Amino acid sequence: MWSRKKYKNRRLGQIHVLDVRLRSDQVRRSRMRLTARVFGVLFGAALGTYLVWRSGEWALNRMVYQNPTFAITTIEAQSDGSISPELIRRWAGVKPGQNLLALDLARVKRDLEMTPQLSMVSVERVLPRTLRIRVTEREAVAQVVLSRPKPGGGMQFDVFHLDPEGYVLIPLDPRQRTVQPGRADDSLPTLGGLKQTELLPGRAVESPTAKAALRFILEFGCSPMAGVVDLRKIDCSATEVLTVTTGQGSEITFGLHEFDRQLRRWREIHDMGQRLNRNLATLDLAVTNNIPARWLEANLVPPAPAKPPKTLRNRKSNV
Repeated sequence: MWSRKKYKNRRLGQIHVLDVRLRSDQVRRSRMRLTARVFGVLFGAALGTYLVWRSGEWALNRMVYQNPTFAITTIEAQSDGSISPELIRRWAGVKPGQNLLALDLARVKRDLEMTPQLSMVSVERVLPRTLRIRVTEREAVAQVVLSRPKPGGGMQFDVFHLDPEGYVLIPLDPRQRTVQPGRADDSLPTLGGLKQTELLPGRAVESPTAKAALRFILEFGCSPMAGVVDLRKIDCSATEVLTVTTGQGSEITFGLHEFDRQLRRWREIHDMGQRLNRNLATLDLAVTNNIPARWLEANLVPPAPAKPPKTLRNRKSNV
């Protein structure tokens, strides 16, 4: 009796185990089907997105970036100075036939701004076939002339120009210059006391005295002495003063600050010398009291005609 009851319970247990296994298999197959569908949807969406992207890229290249309608035929180059349009086009590195819309304007602007001769650059597209470039040149207000021996003997002169901010300008190609390389420009005052290592093309000089000399040149052009004498050389070798040599043979010493006050004082002393028929030989304006001066008779040193001071050109407002 007991054995028969135990036998029946064993069969019920087997049926229950089979039922649980059956349900587990069904759930597993259902999950696998759901996972396959999800992966199929994701793969289809990714494939569709890729095909749409590639089709759009092909259409954009075909209709825009490779469209001969937008091939560059004209490169307009304008400058506020003397650099020729041909040289600006060569610096820009853009050739006719390139696609105007595919052109990287930021790259063209960056390449031009890396040229030491240029301070500001504007680049724009003029549809359908024109690229317009406008540049503002750095204008030299002083020069540095350094001599060095030639390998075969003799001396060679290297000329560097400085703009009002002290940037060292690379000389232009001889065909683009009015003054041949190796000769000084007489219209620019010469800065002395600077070394070759301080003159890095495309970078500003670091010498405080040289920067003060550039400020002096700008203030001199607006001073009462402008047009009365002309600047020939400014010695920057000292650390606290500038020694200015004029075309009339005078040697004037200036402090590094308050140039306007010193220039007015120079004009007063100069006018007094004219009334006494004397020319200044030396004058130290760095001294505020009891200014030392040395005079020469006017008839002993005939004054050279003063040149009009070089004025900075007017900048174009649209550059």
